[in-house]
Amino acid sequence: MVKMKKSILYLHGKGGNAKEADRYQKLFPQFDVFGLDYKGATPLDTKDEIICAYEKLAKTHQSVIVVANSIGAYFVMNALQRKKVEKALFISPIVDMEQLIYDLMRWAKVDEKQLQAKGEIATEFETLSWKYLQYVRDNPVVWKTPTEILFASEDNLTSRETIENFCARVGANLTVMEGGEHWFHTETQLDFLDKWITKVI
Repeated sequence: MVKMKKSILYLHGKGGNAKEADRYQKLFPQFDVFGLDYKGATPLDTKDEIICAYEKLAKTHQSVIVVANSIGAYFVMNALQRKKVEKALFISPIVDMEQLIYDLMRWAKVDEKQLQAKGEIATEFETLSWKYLQYVRDNPVVWKTPTEILFASEDNLTSRETIENFCARVGANLTVMEGGEHWFHTETQLDFLDKWITKVI
């Protein structure tokens, strides 16, 4: 079978949807862009969905590039770390899920003993889960795919130190939008995103 052109697999962040991939199809008409509307909410639940979508594209296309937003980036790394991905482009990625869970616990004034005892604790930020934390600890990400990261200086979920440490560890290239937010949504922010992704792809 002759494989088609290159493909892009897009993973949205929390509250997003697969239609966001339309933006990248317009920017990159030379690629087949596929947005995955995954149903799971945890790395374990999303793993099979992402692998299935990747394998379908890998069978019919020359290569697969991954574009992922926020927690979608963490889900991608958890699912595809042993797959052949040509390149990863991450926008405001969650790169240290264990640290984020610790931060959420601290903000909600919940300690580990409380979380372990109750299993789940609903907070104004997120429902904390002991099972989720244990999965993250037991399944560390080993990411070796060539990666470009777009980070906003005012990201309220990931610190500059955390993103820089991740980039140093995996050899990723980092671009920072000064004054930007975790969610790239204003005209200025989206213009910056478009210029960045067009350059690095």
